[in-house]
Amino acid sequence: MRQALALAVVAVLTATGCSGAGGGSSDDGDGKSITVLMVGNPQMEDLAKVTADNFTKETGIEVRFTILPENELRDKVTQDVATQGGQYDVATIGAYEAPIWSKNGWLHELSSYADADAGYDRADLLQPMVTSLSGEDGKLYAAPFYGESSFLMYNKELFAAKGLTMPERPTWQQVAQFAAQLDDEKAGVSGICLRGLPGWGELFAPLTTVVNTFGGTWFEKDWTPKVNAPEFLEATKFYVDLVREHGEPGAPQAGFTECLNTFGQGKAAMWYDATSAAGTLEDASASTVAGKVGYAYAPVDKTKSSGWLWAWALAMPKTTKHADAAWKFISWATGKEYERMIGSSLGWSRVPAGKRQSTYAIPEYRESAAAFADLTLKSIQEADPKNPGVQPRPALGVQFVGIPEFADLGTKVSQEVSAAIAGGTTVEKALADGQKLAEEVASKNR
Repeated sequence: MRQALALAVVAVLTATGCSGAGGGSSDDGDGKSITVLMVGNPQMEDLAKVTADNFTKETGIEVRFTILPENELRDKVTQDVATQGGQYDVATIGAYEAPIWSKNGWLHELSSYADADAGYDRADLLQPMVTSLSGEDGKLYAAPFYGESSFLMYNKELFAAKGLTMPERPTWQQVAQFAAQLDDEKAGVSGICLRGLPGWGELFAPLTTVVNTFGGTWFEKDWTPKVNAPEFLEATKFYVDLVREHGEPGAPQAGFTECLNTFGQGKAAMWYDATSAAGTLEDASASTVAGKVGYAYAPVDKTKSSGWLWAWALAMPKTTKHADAAWKFISWATGKEYERMIGSSLGWSRVPAGKRQSTYAIPEYRESAAAFADLTLKSIQEADPKNPGVQPRPALGVQFVGIPEFADLGTKVSQEVSAAIAGGTTVEKALADGQKLAEEVASKNR
């Protein structure tokens, strides 16, 4: 598999080959070299591979990439941007960071660049992505490279062998029953793969959607913390029990990439995670289950839908000395023609989709992504960051709470929940400790 997230080391690439580790915004002043920090997901790895022969060849601008696993990326980009370190001209951020960092004045607004760029077509961007990446002033502060919601992926051959049928909109109770029926330790196949790796964007991305649909929430509208409330407890115990009883081996260390590898090698019957994973699963060069995967909406309990909303996007820190060159790269990487180039050269299943309406009108893409394209688009459109659960919320976010303190809060609680998956503590204790942390956060926001 091609996933850099499985690596424990930093992959540093340049547009012309490998360079020394680190990087740093070039001081040459001519804008002919820029530094880009990216998350090591498959679509981002493709971007690094094709830049030299396309973008650099067309513009003469050399691009030096630093590619990091998700948790490390978040630490690195926050450290650099928040401290105005100026190490990168372009940085990968997400729907969580963009509104907060724009308010802090850490990012260049991109609306003026996009509007002045005749070929960019900002109106083509999917509105949920634009909204999630905009500031309070309504301006765009990061351009979506790809967008995603979440859904349930399942191995159709394993289901057929057991005579099982997956509903279009399954409940979590049905998923648990399927997992028990399909778990086959002798064959080395787990009933389901679920993230257990600590991190607010790792373990708690899927788990918070389970909390939402079970009727729980991190905070009520008035900032009353509800981390140890019955609904939050029920959802977390359900998740922990499910992954302990029928999940993948090594679950406490399994994040997106580990589950992608596990499911993609036919070692799990189901996987609940990002819609963006489908492109890699349908790539026969990277997956043994290509053509064998079925897709269903995110499982629910008390809500009608429960998929998350996320975009990995390219932002321009205020500290860049090469804003024009940085925008040229952002425009190229997030534009319509880039998608067509990737589709025609690397395969249409590898297009970084979920961000532009026009993508879903490309005949070749629709044919290649027929199994999941419409479901992905509908899941994105159904996601509601204002009302993701059964009660009003004090801040935006489906799988996160849109406040600066959530990164630390979510990560600390995730460490405790991951320990519960490993058998080192109980869910009750994990959430009791989490409630205390949430009370501290609430006191600052009331």
